[in-house]
Amino acid sequence: MAKKNLGKALKDFWYGKPHTAEEGGRRLGELYEDKTGLLKHREWRGVKDTFYYMYMIWGYNYLHMVTDILKFSNNPIDFVKGTWRYRWMGQTYLPVIHWFERGLQGMRGEALYASAWHYRAMVSASIHQICTFFNADTRLHGGKENDAYRHTIYVNETTCGSLFYPWKDAGYQYVSMEMIPYFVTCHVNSHTVLNYIDAVQSLGLPGDPCPMCQAESGLFVLDDVPDASPFVITCNEACDASVSTHTLQDWFADKPLFALPIPMQFDDPLVKKYCMNEIEECWKFVEEQTGTKFSWESMVKYLERQNKLQRDEWEKWEVASKTDYYPINGVAQALFRIYSTQYGIQGDFWEEASEKVKKIMYRCVEKKINPFPKTHHRVIAWSCAPLYFSNWCTWAYNCWGLNTIINMDSLMFDMEIRTDSYEHMLEDMATYHMWAPMRRMAVGGMHHIFELWDYMERFNCDMVAMYDQLQCKGMQGVHGLFEDEFRKRNIKAFWIPHALPDCRTVSRAEIRRQINDYMTTVMHEEPLDPSLLDFDDSMTW
Repeated sequence: MAKKNLGKALKDFWYGKPHTAEEGGRRLGELYEDKTGLLKHREWRGVKDTFYYMYMIWGYNYLHMVTDILKFSNNPIDFVKGTWRYRWMGQTYLPVIHWFERGLQGMRGEALYASAWHYRAMVSASIHQICTFFNADTRLHGGKENDAYRHTIYVNETTCGSLFYPWKDAGYQYVSMEMIPYFVTCHVNSHTVLNYIDAVQSLGLPGDPCPMCQAESGLFVLDDVPDASPFVITCNEACDASVSTHTLQDWFADKPLFALPIPMQFDDPLVKKYCMNEIEECWKFVEEQTGTKFSWESMVKYLERQNKLQRDEWEKWEVASKTDYYPINGVAQALFRIYSTQYGIQGDFWEEASEKVKKIMYRCVEKKINPFPKTHHRVIAWSCAPLYFSNWCTWAYNCWGLNTIINMDSLMFDMEIRTDSYEHMLEDMATYHMWAPMRRMAVGGMHHIFELWDYMERFNCDMVAMYDQLQCKGMQGVHGLFEDEFRKRNIKAFWIPHALPDCRTVSRAEIRRQINDYMTTVMHEEPLDPSLLDFDDSMTW
């Protein structure tokens, strides 16, 4: 017996404990410190993967977080000053590796390697945007407008970056006002945006509109947005609740502003023509503000790179939909996709990561490696995700074997943009703009909302994780219709209630409880790792 125990201990040391509910399997929930959700110690993944994680993920990323600052910053001192000046920055830069820990928890082998490259690209892109902010920010330069300030285009979070490729080769940077302060930060630290929500409500804004819009407004109320551009381009995002956001942004920014609306109607040729005209008016506005003409050559150059990245994604989706050899977990896939398509081509971080991930993926195909061998259900996640708990799908795989193959937001920009003529480019750009995050499949009409059934079949999924954004009036209006369709089609689906960035309305623990209840009472299944069923992470990042 002692010899047998020694043999198992040596095997567990070399390979890591098995992913099983049986005695002696890994128990990831026991690694957590109570309430904080922090780890008592690093997860032991076996010799190879533990050393890979420590050197190629932990050490590699901390090293490159420093080298990225030196690469993208005009003056590294500005980065330090910005970290002290902006609350969202100070709260997220140091704990960013904890973001990796949550998203990659329990991952081994190719799933660990491929998913980590997606995170690396997102961190690099984030530092690029942060440095773009700080290079130009008058608040960090004694109120003076420098050359970087005059060469920065300020845009709203859901205004796709590809619209501004024509000015890229002329030395202009475009940067979203809210992508870093709001979207990225609350993934890293779930508490960053709460004070912004409270700030805008303190002015009298009701608490029932979308908390995304409230948080973005609150950034301006608390003067926590860099002053990094002489003009602003906004849009109405996914819903009319954001109109108040942009009214407040206009008041507080007090700069020349162009409103580039996303149409409320879809699939109408006249509406599309209207959108094309609006985009051209926006380009004229940029020409007037910068004194630099639209460059067709620059537009084509970066659209071709963007199209290549889209074709890379289709390659990945082909493997994901037809095999068990797709090595990217649900959170890494979703965040990389939504971030890269929205931000567009800036550096080469998206393309570099995509090529590395494809190599790992095709190694899985060639050697028939299943990176997620404990998959019990192939899940498609639909509607808008809880930003403060985007790693729920990592937890769900470790606990229940629920493997999230694809997310709705990943599918928003499922197209290439033609570059054979200006007219074709403009037509496709209008479609791309109208397919903004949360727009097409959340409030784009029943035809697009119910594209779920086609994508569910395409990706060979047998279960739906249905996000239930409690303050989204659009998706709340079709809740019952989805329930009817699930019953009619005999589809297994569970609902995830949440309030987008506000972790106070529905906690992470409540989301897990909802999934646990469904898996035990409806599916009658047993968890793979019972230690993950119930734990307190109420104070965690």
